[in-house]
Amino acid sequence: MTPRLMARRRFLHSGAAACGALLGGLFLAAADAAAQSSDYPSKPIRFVVPYAPGGTTDLVARTVGQKVGEKLGKPVVIENRPGAGGNIGMDAVAKSAPDGYTIGFGAISTNALNPHVYKQMPFDPRKDFTAVGLLGTSTIVLQVVPGLPVKTVAEFVSYAKKQPEVNYGTAGVGTSMHLAAVMFAQMTGTNLVHVPYKGSVPAINDMLGGHLQVMFENLPASLPHIQAGKIRALAVAGRNRSPSLPNVPTMAEAGVGGYELEPWFGVYGPANMPAAVVQKLNQAFNEALAQPEVKEKLLQAGFTPRGSTAAELAALSAKEYDRLGKVARQAGMSAD
Repeated sequence: MTPRLMARRRFLHSGAAACGALLGGLFLAAADAAAQSSDYPSKPIRFVVPYAPGGTTDLVARTVGQKVGEKLGKPVVIENRPGAGGNIGMDAVAKSAPDGYTIGFGAISTNALNPHVYKQMPFDPRKDFTAVGLLGTSTIVLQVVPGLPVKTVAEFVSYAKKQPEVNYGTAGVGTSMHLAAVMFAQMTGTNLVHVPYKGSVPAINDMLGGHLQVMFENLPASLPHIQAGKIRALAVAGRNRSPSLPNVPTMAEAGVGGYELEPWFGVYGPANMPAAVVQKLNQAFNEALAQPEVKEKLLQAGFTPRGSTAAELAALSAKEYDRLGKVARQAGMSAD
């Protein structure tokens, strides 16, 4: 055998060995991932709620998370990490290991609106998350203190136009409530000044204490105070009236034609989560949302539970990112 032929054989042999090693490594990695997915979950799951305790997201996360934990056989531990309109908590999710043991309570704000409002974003919602599934939609309500001399939206608009400016509170900059107020001011020609709070509870407490007269707020956090007569609801922002407040009109019914906003919420994990883990989580959340006692509790609180596939949430997030970018630019919304 000539030296050239021997060298060629050695080259082919080494190449075959390298290919075999690569394929073997890929096979072992795939087998290891499959084994991890089949064992999932083997420890508690951290569910990050990027807002303060006591608000809508906290209520939904704790109600649904308990049932998900029961279905998966491991507890779902709620961790509230508020700040920056939800960005702090969701950033913690984005930077976690993509193993399914850290998931986050994302929303229309964190995963669609905030990147158009905050100049400095710690994550890109289009690249840094794995969609797991929808949780449902909430109702935003325009509410005032009983002492304000208005009982309808028309009266509020008339009142606001006579003032140099009217302060209103929300749970934070870039939230869906902030968006709702900006849309309202644009469509009614009123001069409303935003007073952002670090969550719903401190804003509502200021309202109950007489330090704040107007709020745009997610209904679950305000509903008990509305029912007790301590806060007056003027209208809801969605397409339909809330079953919890059947006598309160929608904005469109109250005279703001074309107004409609229904904030949505969903579960997200870090990017590149294993498909099998996503499927397990998706199934557990959908089954939890479908339980009659869960549905009844959330509906009574003003939240409409609604599950979905992971793909449906991913598509909604992408669509809303584009739509709300146009809204934010037109309104000049900014957190800076």
